[in-house]
Amino acid sequence: MAAQRRNLMQSHQSWTDDLPLCQMCGVGTATNCVYGPDGKGTESHPNEDGHLRFRGEDGCFLYGVFNGYDGSRVASYASQCLTAELLLGQLNSSHTDNDVRRILTQAFDVVEKSYFETIDDALAEKADLSNYLLPHNENVSFHQLSAQSQKVQERLKELEQEVSGGATAVVALILNNKLYIASVGTNRALLCKSSSDGQNQVLQIGRPHSTDNEDELQRLAALGVDSARVRQAGQITGQNSTRRLGDYRVKFNYNEIDLLSAAKTRPVVAEPEIHGSQSLDSVTGFLLLMSEGLINALESAHGPEQANQEIVAMVAAELALQTSLEAVAQSVVERVKRLHHDVYVSGRQRATYCSRHEDMTLLIRTLNYPLADGGLPPTQGGRIYPVSVPYSNSQSTSKTSVTLSLVMPSQNTLTNGTNTASTLEEGTPTPGQSPTATLQSTNTQTQSSSSSSGDGSLFRQRGSQAAQPDETGRVPPYVDFSQFYRLWGNDHGDGQSTQGGLGPQ
Repeated sequence: MAAQRRNLMQSHQSWTDDLPLCQMCGVGTATNCVYGPDGKGTESHPNEDGHLRFRGEDGCFLYGVFNGYDGSRVASYASQCLTAELLLGQLNSSHTDNDVRRILTQAFDVVEKSYFETIDDALAEKADLSNYLLPHNENVSFHQLSAQSQKVQERLKELEQEVSGGATAVVALILNNKLYIASVGTNRALLCKSSSDGQNQVLQIGRPHSTDNEDELQRLAALGVDSARVRQAGQITGQNSTRRLGDYRVKFNYNEIDLLSAAKTRPVVAEPEIHGSQSLDSVTGFLLLMSEGLINALESAHGPEQANQEIVAMVAAELALQTSLEAVAQSVVERVKRLHHDVYVSGRQRATYCSRHEDMTLLIRTLNYPLADGGLPPTQGGRIYPVSVPYSNSQSTSKTSVTLSLVMPSQNTLTNGTNTASTLEEGTPTPGQSPTATLQSTNTQTQSSSSSSGDGSLFRQRGSQAAQPDETGRVPPYVDFSQFYRLWGNDHGDGQSTQGGLGPQ
């Protein structure tokens, strides 16, 4: 079996080529970037992230985002092997919640063990060559030994590139219309639920397994590790995750790592933390799986306080504008990338945190949530709603927001072959009033909420009848600039009214 796995990895084949992709999700990606003094970015290494999105049998769906480091080998392997361990007959609708959790845990264990089987030979060769660097024969000349050592060093470098690296993972499983989240490391899962009154509840499922997670620090302390030193260091062998897939150094050589040398047993593990099940019956909204690179880029630019609300607001905005989920996900990633870059070039307070970002991946899975109707622009019956987007950078609990105008799809939009209704109210706002969308953010550890509303007086709701163009091909404006034209005319002393003066003719 190990030989078969090695052959598959070398030939770039997949165990899951025949599985159908899920059409109810979209994925957006961006490669890492390091900015120069002129603001131009360069890629420091190939993209190391991975993802999966498959539809199995018996109403089973599997999604995942993998954040690789020191190469893409582990992320790529995990995305293939995990799918094979879960969607090739292992799960069915008769399984209980305990059965599903057990199968998920076993699948991660198989991925970890089978990955190390694929690099067994390389690790053994690496160990032999490391011993060879010691002088073996006193009769060998220094020149001969130097030439041999150089070749050995070159081979050791090749082997190190082959076996090094790891990945963190967040995986979502939907079975019997119930959601399960399995997490290893520092990626993030968000579930957004939209209610009939226009409120969006944002739930972060689980906490990152990082060096500032109290539960993880207690777990390490129980193994004999000095958790205070781990917290102070902030990283373990260059990564802030305390759970990972792969990474042979912290799995097999942890006793040679000063920070972990006191551990009684392997301290950095690949055991997933599993949350669920959570029923998705009657849920309207969307599920987000995000790599650590995407989260860090947004938090570096705007601070961590409102990152969840911001990303959900961006997704809601793009869902109202785009007609494909792939375009939605990619647009959101591009927005985060642009925000991160703009903060860097601005020279503002947070610019020092934004000199670079890692690979970014976002997976969006809609749950009875309508996409935009590409045939209905706002002047032809599309509905315009302000959505409050928090952009608070302060540590306080003050409610700071920027109000955006979003074009929401009309009622009874066909999405993925299902006739779904919009979750926003049908009421028509009058001038000076506007419906608002409220974001409520909750976490499995802490709960917080933020809501705000904007003055929608600039936006006048179109009726259900589409606006008809006049003889010039224009439609009546829905933003009133008459006062602006009048004031402009007064400032310039022409005394002309907007009738026959400035303004639309």
